[in-house]
This record gives sequence, C-alpha cells and structure tokens, in this order.
Amino acid sequence: MRSSSMPCPSVAKLALALALALVTAPLGWSDTVVGSIVLTGHDPDFHANQGGNTTGAINIIQDSMKFITDPAFNTFSAGGINQFLYVEGSTPPPGGNIEGDLGLAAAGFVEGVNYIEADASTLAAQLANLGTKYSALVVASDFGGNLTQAELSILDSQSSGIIAFLNKGGGLFAMAESGTTNPTTGQFGFLPFVVTSSQLNQSEVGNTLTPFGATLGLTNSDINGNASHNIFLSTGGPMLWIGMHPGTFSHWLAEAKSRLGALRLNRAR
Repeated sequence: MRSSSMPCPSVAKLALALALALVTAPLGWSDTVVGSIVLTGHDPDFHANQGGNTTGAINIIQDSMKFITDPAFNTFSAGGINQFLYVEGSTPPPGGNIEGDLGLAAAGFVEGVNYIEADASTLAAQLANLGTKYSALVVASDFGGNLTQAELSILDSQSSGIIAFLNKGGGLFAMAESGTTNPTTGQFGFLPFVVTSSQLNQSEVGNTLTPFGATLGLTNSDINGNASHNIFLSTGGPMLWIGMHPGTFSHWLAEAKSRLGALRLNRAR
C-alpha cells in the first residue's frame, strides 16, 4: 500500500468508478473549473478495513484523495487548507456495514487532524465551510460504509453550493451509493450531471484499467478482489474511462477538467 503523506492527507489521481469524466454540463459548470471529482461504485471505506483485498481498497482511497487534493489543481489545498469534510451517518450501521471512518483510518487519515466528520445534524453547517476550512468533500458509501438518507438528502439539497465550491477549485470523492443496506434515493443527486447510476452488487472480478487509468497510480489488482455496488451508465458530459467492468459498465468517474484540457479537445462535443 502507498503511504498517505501529509500535509495533503490525500491519495493520487484515481477514479475508481472506472471512468474519468470531463464534465462540462449543468448548473453553470465552468470551462475554467480546476476542481477534481472522483465517484465510485466501490466501497473502499469498508474494504480497507476488512475484505479480500484491503491493500487495493487502501490504495483506492489514497489515490482518490491525492487526485482531489492535488494543490496543482485544488486551489484551496494550494492555499494551505489541508482538512477535508467527511460525510457519514452516526446511527448504528446495518448488518454488513461498518463506520467508514475505519477505512479512512486504515488508509492513514486521522479524524480531527486530516478531516472532520459530519452527520445529518451538523452537515448543513459544515458544508458552509467548504473552501474556507475544507479543501475537499468526501462522502461515505451507503453499503459498506454508513451514509444514510438523512445525509444524502442534505447533500442533494445543497447541490448548487457544492458545485460552486468545485468550480472554485475544490475536490470531491464519493463512494458507492446503491441503497442496498442503507435504503437511499437520489444517489449522487448532488452532482446532477451524473445522469444514470444503477445498483449492481457484485464481486470485483475482471475489472481492467484503461491506459489512462493506469497513469493515475492504480493497478488492476487494486480494483479487483473486493465488491462493488453501483455502476454508472452515462453522464451528462464527455467521459474518459479509467477502467472498465467486464460488462463494459463503469464503476468509476472522475473529473479534472483543467488537467485534461488536451484530452478534452480530442473528444466530440
């Protein structure tokens, strides 16, 4: 596993949803956005703590965090803001789930040092600190971790503020949202350009990185050997796939527009 070097309590440019999205669409998404987004159908917050491939899950978390907090693209990290906001419920996890911060701990991130955790009771107030106290927003999985409908509803209702934060250079990493064990609706609704996300609970077998995905620090062994819980069927913007499921669906999306400008020019609009 790779170390989570500080002060950027991060991880390195990944998009374990198996795709890298160059999103250009709704809600005033800016052509000059420098923020970075990783969405995944995997639940590394669970598997970094327990599962068949803890090392791979730890690498996913670390690489995702490096990607979204890279000070070359995250303006808030560049300005010295090194904490992120972590969103997860505080109710007892249902069977088959754990508190996802156990996975963050396994990846080297310490609550109160690298991040502050918010549940539904504190989330709205903490979201107001994006860009002043936090350089990134990290959302737990709802199957594996303990994201509940209460937190997801607040995130969805604050979509415009979250997107404004991203357009100013913030980062976002959101893990699997399937509604399997923590029943949820409005999955990834805080990013409405994610057009289609569908529940698909399955073992990770045969997932492969694209050549681009391999440049992010991941290996094929990182994205196999555990489980995943949702897929992305389409998005509202151009996509660069980071990796693929054998059924040609994507478990990973990422956006990093400014660093992919040259690649974006080669894609149909």
